[in-house]
Amino acid sequence: MSDPFRPDALLGAPLMAAQQAERKAPQTPEATQAMKKAAEEFEAMMLSQLLGPMFDALDSDGIGGGGSGERMFRPMLVDNYAKGLSASGGVGIAQSVLAELVRMQTVAAPES
Repeated sequence: MSDPFRPDALLGAPLMAAQQAERKAPQTPEATQAMKKAAEEFEAMMLSQLLGPMFDALDSDGIGGGGSGERMFRPMLVDNYAKGLSASGGVGIAQSVLAELVRMQTVAAPES
């Protein structure tokens, strides 16, 4: 009997399914790059939404000296932090999204 709480049981099956789907689907490098970029952009947006409240709790006289300018540009700073986190590997959201995009593409592919 397999233990459903093993990490490979929780994460291995979806990743193995995505890898198998990736082998079945004829994909161009451009399509794969576009899907990877979309997945990374989604992860960056998600991280930005998660980081936003953390930075909202900071006093406005912190990073940039405070004032209305800092309040106006702080969301851009948070967005860039999120993009940097995503570009450097992120937290795994992009990998899951990419695996699902690949799976969806193989399911939707017409058979010849």
